[in-house]
This record gives sequence, structure tokens and C-alpha cells, in this order.
Amino acid sequence: QISPGGHWIHIAAQVLDDQKVKAVPAAETMSLVAIAVADGFISCWDQKFKSNLTRPETFINKYIDPDWAPILQTPAFPEHTSGHSVASNAAATILTHFFGDDYAFVDATEVPYGLPVRSFASFNQASQEAAISRLYGGIHYRPAIELGIQQGQMVGKYVLEKIHLD
Repeated sequence: QISPGGHWIHIAAQVLDDQKVKAVPAAETMSLVAIAVADGFISCWDQKFKSNLTRPETFINKYIDPDWAPILQTPAFPEHTSGHSVASNAAATILTHFFGDDYAFVDATEVPYGLPVRSFASFNQASQEAAISRLYGGIHYRPAIELGIQQGQMVGKYVLEKIHLD
């Protein structure tokens, strides 16, 4: 499987190709998506090491059930905020800016890794699913996801506000 940033770059490339966007505007869109994802990760990791919050597995094993394990492998860095939530929502904010709130698309990014094709009604729907998957996977608490969504949206909006490529 690929990183959340790589996943969103692939989604952006697929949409730009599907829409037959010319080279220069496509490069500009890809640049903004990449910048938003990178800045999102920077802001996320800054917050992670400021808050240094323990992951659910560590807490549950210590205080509730020493044999509990999450569905997803627990990452070896602090919990708050959720990187998938931040990066996905930063990218979705950029793509929504260019293609609208209701741009339906099919995501085949993870097919080579044995996962199914996914259909989404919007970039926001895809980013929300990416975010909540971290709760269902057992590696994040809800506040890290909800605040990560907000953080990603803020980063995406900031990139759109500050970077003008025309």
C-alpha cells in the first residue's frame, strides 16, 4: 500500500487525466495538491510531537486489556493529530477548489495491492472515509481525527490563499 500523500497524488493525476486538463493547469493543480499534502504533514507532525499523546493500543493494553490489538498496525509516533485526516483533507480541499463539491470519481489506486476499486461522490467523501478509517482501525481517538480534518482543511485553504500560479 502507498502513503496517504501518494494516494492523493494518484487521485489528482487520475482526475486530471480523466478531465483531459492541459499540461500547464494540470501541473499547477498537482503542485498545489503536493504542497498542501506536504505542508499538512509538516503541521501534523509538529502537533504530534507537541502533544505526544499515547496511542489507543498502549492505553488499552495498560489499563483495560493487555491482549487487545488494533486492526491496523500501531505507528511508532504520537497519536494526535491523524496524518491521514490532515493530508487527505488538505488534498481534498485543493481538488474541490478546482473540480467542485460534487465531483464523483472512481479510485483504483490500491487495486495493485489487492484492494477493490472505490467510488466516491466527492473528494470530501473520500477524505472523510480516509480519516475515519483510522478510528475503525484502532490507531486513533476521535478528537485526533476531527481536529485532523479541520487542520487539513485549514492547510488546503491556506495554500490556495497564498500560492497563485497564474
